[in-house]
Amino acid sequence: MLRRTFLSLALASLAGPTQAGRHKVVTILGDSITAGLGLPTALAFPAQLQVLLRRKDPTLTVRAAGVSGDTTAGGLARLDFSVQSDTTLCILALGGNDLLQGLDPKITATNLAAMVSRLKQRRIGILLTGLRPPAEIGAGYARDVARVYSDLAKRQHLPFYPDLMAGVGPALRQGDGLHPTAQGARVIAAGLAPLVLKTAGS
Repeated sequence: MLRRTFLSLALASLAGPTQAGRHKVVTILGDSITAGLGLPTALAFPAQLQVLLRRKDPTLTVRAAGVSGDTTAGGLARLDFSVQSDTTLCILALGGNDLLQGLDPKITATNLAAMVSRLKQRRIGILLTGLRPPAEIGAGYARDVARVYSDLAKRQHLPFYPDLMAGVGPALRQGDGLHPTAQGARVIAAGLAPLVLKTAGS
């Protein structure tokens, strides 16, 4: 997969200033879905999520820290750079490329756990998003991958969104069958928004 970087770290400008002293940043640490591969930045799911969040809480700003092709190892390596110190809540949205590369789920689990540990040390809130692999890749492997997320969420007592692509069927995906269209990105944003508002303390 081509490695295209879309670090959209200035989405605050989309919705104007927030109230002084109440500014809250939601950073999404992710891969090409977060980066908005194939979409204008304004139509990628982080930007659409910000629009929805600001309707309920004008103090929230979404930062998209997405790198196309990134694995959980890549996310761990850049976590301290990509998740800035003013982050209130970090949405961990990684692992799809681990799956595409057929990596051992134990590697994914180790990397995600390390990210959670580091974020907790920095006193940054965490919302974990999972994925639901297709059974066609092998029922056992699919089950093991899915359990990485649910087990981590349970063990670390994390707010958990089980499937980032929930509701994004084939008609809402681009020609590659993997990445959401603008409408699909809207579905992702709408699904996440209530849990983000709850977790960010809005």
